[in-house]
Amino acid sequence: MKVSLIQSAPKLNRSNLAEVVAQIEQHRDADVVVFSELALSGYLLQDKLFEDAWQIEELEPVARASEHCDVVVGAALWDEGKVYNSALYFSKGKLLHIHHKNHLPTYGMFEEGRYFAAGEGMCAFDTPCGSAVMVICEDLWRAETIAAIARSEADIVYVLAASPARGFGEKGIEIESQWDALLKTTALLSHNYVIFVNRVGFEDGLGFWGGSRTVTPTGEIEHRLKLFESETATLQLNHQLQKLGRYLAKNF
Repeated sequence: MKVSLIQSAPKLNRSNLAEVVAQIEQHRDADVVVFSELALSGYLLQDKLFEDAWQIEELEPVARASEHCDVVVGAALWDEGKVYNSALYFSKGKLLHIHHKNHLPTYGMFEEGRYFAAGEGMCAFDTPCGSAVMVICEDLWRAETIAAIARSEADIVYVLAASPARGFGEKGIEIESQWDALLKTTALLSHNYVIFVNRVGFEDGLGFWGGSRTVTPTGEIEHRLKLFESETATLQLNHQLQKLGRYLAKNF
């Protein structure tokens, strides 16, 4: 299975749609192309949210682009009169699944709960590449989310993030170390590959650190993208590691 990670710096306007479609076309040799949280919208929309949020029919260009490869992308999305921070999975020209972010941080530098509606729950869904589950950033900072992923029948976990850099020190960025712990725990407990795509760029003083990565079912970081720079990479996942992880879990 070939996965393309698109670590980009979305703008706070609707021009992101053209960039996302262009990136999909450039990586159509992959099985799945994965973008970050709110890649179609930008993060700090605030009062622009209700004007710039997407109706699902407006994302038909992404659906058409998914005829060649599956697409995982984040967007501010209208759904039944509310706006959600959503992850969308497109495949074979159609929208296959939507996950609305459950946990909206509203503390410190975060104000999501003031603008977005909260989703409820998370579930695995079938794709041409196996069963998958999607979560968005703060969702994974909850023990119940990791437990639900471990209980699910998913074969792969997609984590979309817009994580600002914080906690700079001599040993690196504290937030990166914290994310590593969460991602490795999720991989080990679910015996799945975990695909983490975090954005870069700056918005109103917030700097996003990137560092997108794949974590094997045995908890090892297999691939890691650069910090603070836009970058793309197409990676081959080793599913023998997934089979090994599940074998060990059942027999030891």
